[in-house]
Amino acid sequence: MDRTVLLGNEAVARGIAESGCRVAAGYPGTPSTEILEAVSRSAPGIAAQWSPNEKVALEVAYGACIAGARAVTVMKHVGLNVAADPLFTFAYAGVNAGLVIVDADDPGQWSSQNEQDNRHYARHAKVPMLEPASPEEARCFVKRAFELSEEHDCPVIVRLTTRIAHSRALVGSAPREDPAPRPFPRDPRKYVMIPAHGRERHSVLEKTMERLREVSDTTDLNRLELASTRRGIICDAVAYQYVRETCPEDSILKIGMVWPLPDALIRRLAEHVAELAVVEELDPFIEEHVRALGIAVALGKDRLPRCGELNADLVDAALNGRAPARVHPEPPFALPPRLPELCGGCPYAMVFAALRELDLNVFGDIGCYTLGALEPHGAMHTQASMGASVGMHLGAEKADAGQARRSVAVIGDSTFIHSGITGLIDLVYNQGTGTVIVLDNRTTAMTGHQDHPGTGRTLRGEPTACLDLAAVARAVGVRRVRVIDPVAEEGLQQMIAEEVAAPEPSVIIVTRPCLLLNKT
Repeated sequence: MDRTVLLGNEAVARGIAESGCRVAAGYPGTPSTEILEAVSRSAPGIAAQWSPNEKVALEVAYGACIAGARAVTVMKHVGLNVAADPLFTFAYAGVNAGLVIVDADDPGQWSSQNEQDNRHYARHAKVPMLEPASPEEARCFVKRAFELSEEHDCPVIVRLTTRIAHSRALVGSAPREDPAPRPFPRDPRKYVMIPAHGRERHSVLEKTMERLREVSDTTDLNRLELASTRRGIICDAVAYQYVRETCPEDSILKIGMVWPLPDALIRRLAEHVAELAVVEELDPFIEEHVRALGIAVALGKDRLPRCGELNADLVDAALNGRAPARVHPEPPFALPPRLPELCGGCPYAMVFAALRELDLNVFGDIGCYTLGALEPHGAMHTQASMGASVGMHLGAEKADAGQARRSVAVIGDSTFIHSGITGLIDLVYNQGTGTVIVLDNRTTAMTGHQDHPGTGRTLRGEPTACLDLAAVARAVGVRRVRVIDPVAEEGLQQMIAEEVAAPEPSVIIVTRPCLLLNKT
């Protein structure tokens, strides 16, 4: 077996290719972005695409699996919030060919607006979830996920975290599987989720979960490493690596199938040791389950942080009482903090300068332009989720009609397509009169310059239809639509002032390609 040093995300892509997957869809978002990029480079036989948002990506993948092809969808943790609506229903309906959802969580919030723990989604939606502890396991677990999906007629989530997604390690390889396409199933009672059918499928889903609980106790995805009888440690994902490094003599239950959890293995470990610890990042997901089984946990989140990433020092200190060894001496002076900032010459800076000069309240959105909230710009005052700026702008006007003359919504081109269009429709339909500024830099810059429907290129760089953002704004009923290149044309600040003063909805599209965009 050939072994290559790969990024964890590249290992996932290799697993997707080796599994015989034929369709892959997603939306870029750190720490998951490199997966589909690697699929598009290394597996030309897979129809890989960026979708407008994660909900659409999951629906594309599900349609492919119903049509008989193994399919995968890839997203970051907050993207699963967007895709949650179809996920819960697809869990009821089940699959035809295998369907895998790769979810990348971000403990520590290195590039996200929160650090939610998506293990809860598996329990809530009643679908199995696998968690690799290394890039090699990431490759293998994706393949196992497809097998579980088809064997138990359900979607399967593979959860990564930033530390696994962005670590490099030796990764093996295997020949690509070639599963035969499955015929399209005309089975309305299974796939048409009207209430009468949904009630039947809910019962089926509960029985599936009963079978999967038995699988969790017997699968080699979960591994009991019995050693000392003094202490046993239950851990999952990257926490396993820290436990192995700092507690080599303890007994360990390594959880690879994190839902449903292996109750029999948990009880077996508890019977073998004098005390039990649970080491996991973020929420006490496993710990609470262990306690619910009536098993005492001597050490868990009472000693380990609920926020941010774990590391070997934190685990060593909590479990063994050892202070971390100081690798580097203290610097002779304190280094000044350096905030992230927009690239030098970025046209977005001109927009924020104009907004600050006009002293407007700015409802912001998610993208590299969110840095407009920081100095020296100081011209963005809210930011929550993809597309939220437009709806929040309308809500502010509904609460105080004068806000429409004192505020704007700012949103990027990719984010506008992701979930800002519906907000604009709401603004027009419900008689809002505010101004929306779309920052169009012809790319999804924040996650590494991925294409989107407004760039005229697919994931593989092939030419395709290019969404006209101005035409979209007019199509939903906005009469005042203006487009400006702030570098080539003068009058940006005056234009914003005019549109904010207008007593009807308006859209300003500020268009200028990102300075870092590859123009070759």
